[in-house]
Amino acid sequence: MLLPILTLVSAIIAIAASLLGPAYGAVLFVFKPLTTLLVIAYAWPRGAGVPRQQRLVRIGLVLSLAGDVFLLWPKEGFLPGLVSFLLAHLAYIAAFCVPVRLAARPLVFVGYGVVAALILSQLWSGVPSALRAPVLGYVVCLATMAAQAAVWWRSAIGAGDERLARCAAIGGLLFMVSDSLLAINKFALPLPFSSLWILATYWAAQWAIASSLRAR
Repeated sequence: MLLPILTLVSAIIAIAASLLGPAYGAVLFVFKPLTTLLVIAYAWPRGAGVPRQQRLVRIGLVLSLAGDVFLLWPKEGFLPGLVSFLLAHLAYIAAFCVPVRLAARPLVFVGYGVVAALILSQLWSGVPSALRAPVLGYVVCLATMAAQAAVWWRSAIGAGDERLARCAAIGGLLFMVSDSLLAINKFALPLPFSSLWILATYWAAQWAIASSLRAR
């Protein structure tokens, strides 16, 4: 019970520091990575019964931590942060393929693909040409991760791992929401209190994905 409370407190401090501006940059530099480290600590003992999935989720979380650190420098760190999260999504895709094959329910993939394409089409003109290829690759990986998590959930309805799969699906959806908000804020128009919405949905997504591993 202590770990969820510590994670929530750390997330609130990080979000507050981000909203309060550069004067609180040192606080953000401590509490942003600390929050993700606490999510990793929550996930680490989980999933022992499915070691391959456990290992892949851990890899995804550690790569996400690297992305968090890179994005503490929004300009210089954007591209390496993007690559870190792209690799994290590849790890999550592989993790969600452990219980069910990739795209086992094609209509789910079609739905997520349409949503991702619609969002990207609205942002495309604001994406610098040098970033268009990595952004497109990232969106494909993100949508695939969220769709595969939803495929696992739909395939697990009525089975023993339905709750775990539902957590994965919620995490995937929240990740899409978080990154869509981030992209809108960066490439389209500034969002009011953007850090609140982006970081809150991001850490909720990571916590949900960590919760897709069965507790001991």
